[in-house]
Amino acid sequence: MTGYDLVVRSSRAFLPAGPVAAAVCVLDGRIAAIEARDAMLSAERHVDLDDLALLPGLVDTHVHVNEPGRTEWEGFRTATAAAAAGGVTTIVDMPLNSVPPTTTVAGLEAKRAAAEGAVHVDVGFWGGAVPGNLDELAPLHAAGVFGFKCFTAPSGVDEFPRLDWPGLPAVLRETARLDALLIAHCEDADALDAAPPADGAARFADFLASRPPGVEDTAVARLAAAAADAGARAHVVHLSSAGSVPLVAAARAAGTRLTAETCPHYLTLAAEAVPDGATEFKCCPPIRGADNAGALWRALADGTLACVVSDHSPCPADLKAGDFGSAWGGIASVQLGLPVVWTAAWERGVPLADVVRWMAAGPADLVGLSPRKGRIVVGADADLVAFAPDDEFTVDPAALRHRHPVTPYAGARLRGVVHRTWLRGVDIGTIDQEPRGVLLTRP
Repeated sequence: MTGYDLVVRSSRAFLPAGPVAAAVCVLDGRIAAIEARDAMLSAERHVDLDDLALLPGLVDTHVHVNEPGRTEWEGFRTATAAAAAGGVTTIVDMPLNSVPPTTTVAGLEAKRAAAEGAVHVDVGFWGGAVPGNLDELAPLHAAGVFGFKCFTAPSGVDEFPRLDWPGLPAVLRETARLDALLIAHCEDADALDAAPPADGAARFADFLASRPPGVEDTAVARLAAAAADAGARAHVVHLSSAGSVPLVAAARAAGTRLTAETCPHYLTLAAEAVPDGATEFKCCPPIRGADNAGALWRALADGTLACVVSDHSPCPADLKAGDFGSAWGGIASVQLGLPVVWTAAWERGVPLADVVRWMAAGPADLVGLSPRKGRIVVGADADLVAFAPDDEFTVDPAALRHRHPVTPYAGARLRGVVHRTWLRGVDIGTIDQEPRGVLLTRP
């Protein structure tokens, strides 16, 4: 009889084919076997979850850690502790808002130096595509970044300027040559300039008017056309506008290698319910109406949207003060994404298996980490989550592990509680746990 390091038994283990009663066997940090729940097995440690669900560790490919340079906003130690508490076992860090940004190999090395020994979950890195760094893309790709992020509108930080439309084709030709993925914040700068300004806006409706859906739709259409011309892979990050969904679907039907993601806040929050002055709800693109959210759910169901990721973008509380024009645009949610999405999914009759696919397998597929991450399969890393889908809790900002307790979900009643998180078979859920994550490079 094989001796395993750990056996986790559950009546609802979420395998790729769906939930089944199973015993997941771990050896040397990997899933070595999946047996019947009541199988006689030899192991150093046994965990029986009873009725708790066993999920694969979630993969969040859109996290702004901000370290080094803006560690007072967030940091690797705090961001990854929050991720672990939320059932996220792998993140990919955005190339901004750190100083320096990850637009050079030196910038990537600074990121890795800041993260080394400080991460509670596994961490990969995006590179950045900005004006003037075309020659840096190949070295960054060789150094193991998972792709390149660009903005088609101002990013909000001076050290990461937007890539304008005349500059985009050369970047796409280079990423096509490298077979690298370009991910894009899609808002059209000219359309933004033509919209009403948000300066001094206390009403959320005025902020929403400053970034209408057409700003996003125009940029998605232009990205799709440019990617098709270059034969490149491209991905739309944090898609919020329902009007962009048919643009993505049409591009894909025409053979363009275009994918898109959305975020928990676009699926679950509604512009109609945002109180005036509540800048904790500000993000860019903005939260839109309830009907818009319904269309995003349908796009997930039909596969037009590939995954749900957090766009965790924290900042100190004082930067969230003021009005909708001046406050920082970002929502910190890496710890809450699973219960936020599951609560809304349950209300809509969407099965948990779909949520797991969108938040674990889908992001892992996007960045080439499958089947190592995002699935409970033999050979995968033993990244596992014990989850109580029927339990409820009220969001207490003081209980969040990211650096600043600012959240639009404060006081919300959510469904689904993470009980334990394992990274390669080691329980990482306790708040005083020594960091056990590793730094990932592109496979």
